[in-house]
Amino acid sequence: MIEKDNKKTIRSWAFFDWANSAYNLVITSTIFPVYYVAITTTKLHGDEVTFFGKTVINTVLSNYALAVAYLLMVVLLPVLSSYADAKGKKKFFMKLFTYIGSFSCMGLFFFKLETLEAGIICFVLAAMGYVGGVMFNNAYLPIIASKDNQDKVSAQGFSYGYIGSVILQLVCFVFVLKPELFGITDQSLPAQISFLLVGIWWFLFAQIPFKALPKDVPNAGYINKGIIKSSFGEFAKVWGQLKQMKFLKTYLIAFFFYSMGVQTIMLAAAGFGAKVLKLESGSLIAVILIIQLVAILGAWLMSILAKKLGNINVLMIVVLIWIGCCIYGYSITNQYQFYALAAIVGLIMGGIQSLSRSTYSKHIPEHTTDTASFFSFYDATEKLAIVIGLFSFAFIEGLTHNMRQSIIALASFFIVGLVSLAFLKKTERNETAKL
Repeated sequence: MIEKDNKKTIRSWAFFDWANSAYNLVITSTIFPVYYVAITTTKLHGDEVTFFGKTVINTVLSNYALAVAYLLMVVLLPVLSSYADAKGKKKFFMKLFTYIGSFSCMGLFFFKLETLEAGIICFVLAAMGYVGGVMFNNAYLPIIASKDNQDKVSAQGFSYGYIGSVILQLVCFVFVLKPELFGITDQSLPAQISFLLVGIWWFLFAQIPFKALPKDVPNAGYINKGIIKSSFGEFAKVWGQLKQMKFLKTYLIAFFFYSMGVQTIMLAAAGFGAKVLKLESGSLIAVILIIQLVAILGAWLMSILAKKLGNINVLMIVVLIWIGCCIYGYSITNQYQFYALAAIVGLIMGGIQSLSRSTYSKHIPEHTTDTASFFSFYDATEKLAIVIGLFSFAFIEGLTHNMRQSIIALASFFIVGLVSLAFLKKTERNETAKL
């Protein structure tokens, strides 16, 4: 029997967020988007690039590339997670995706306009590695923490992630803003060094949870069965359970719609600041750092509020604030307005991510061994939401050549998510009344 709420195990588990969140900050949010826009914007072709013979807008290409990465993971995760539960290989796949992601980040060290195709492939593989690692890490939350403690433990994980990513970001920040301190004259090299450091950081710190997390236990019913039978047998079993759980079904619908807005804003924010507001790289990185620091407060604050108001009530309040942010974001015209918006986004970003994970985890059957399979539906829902969000964002920008139109469209996703949460609140009351 695995001991729950063991402080050492929880700290080690949280270090996975510490390890991989550097990817999320440096690669998806700050240095890579700025570097990418800079090297793919030329006097001759403007913001258009040639990718495998096709001409496309640079930011549209990067958004589509991420969408493809996430779509592939939506297909893979349910099957791989079912196999991991059946055969007791959660940690194996957690390691596999971590190594794919970290080495792909190291590969971005060689990313230049001349190597655009190879760079985009590494970009896609890094995203897939991140997504897969996070899913299998999430699957350990109900294993290592009791239901009453999961909001707090989830917040601890995200807090570790924000702190760790900020520390590495500051190191990268020095390379980018003060390259002369290291005798660097090549303008591209500081960003490329940052990508290399992210991969190394991710790889090294991930060893902490790999050593401390409990050993996997295979499902006795699938020990002697092959890959296909064990994978799809486990998948069918969990899918059958999930269909009978009205709360989780309704919650995943709500989560799907508001995640389309949250994740797309997080991934597109730096590109918006660089392209529309013409902010310099130093200003953008500083803003994202502020978001990360404020997000630490947001994660803990929402955990505390959830105890007093309930998880669903807090999520509804946060989604309302996100709608306001979309409307405000459409109208901003200068860096100071962008800074103000960033502070609000940071607070609600940390809160909604942490609380979304723990809310789902708390409603998984308490003694199930199929935590990876259950969380595959959660993560597949989130990644499918990102795919649709990014495709929508890129399509609207490609159609209008105006990122502002894409931002205001995101408000509609939040509105549907809010309505779904309201229905979920009714479902929660009905289920409570039956107890």
